[in-house]
Amino acid sequence: MTSIIKLTLAALIVFGAANSTFAAEYTKGQVTKVDTKLKKITVKHGELKDLGMPAMTMVFVLADDAMLEKVKAGKNIEFLAERVNGRITVTEIK
Repeated sequence: MTSIIKLTLAALIVFGAANSTFAAEYTKGQVTKVDTKLKKITVKHGELKDLGMPAMTMVFVLADDAMLEKVKAGKNIEFLAERVNGRITVTEIK
């Protein structure tokens, strides 16, 4: 019985460590352009560690149209970006 408890605890510790390893990391950036018609924004951003991309200025697709209300040119943001259907997409904005 004791060995089952030890194995269960070990599994929980390993799962917890693995789960925190994959936590999404927000990236800081500044919006330089907003295209409401195409639902895209241009952001001068820091390194996108989760995507293995260096700091640069690039255009992003927005995952949700409501995000357009949160951004304007010149605004500093923190955001999450992921590959969605082969396109680098902003999935969350703080």
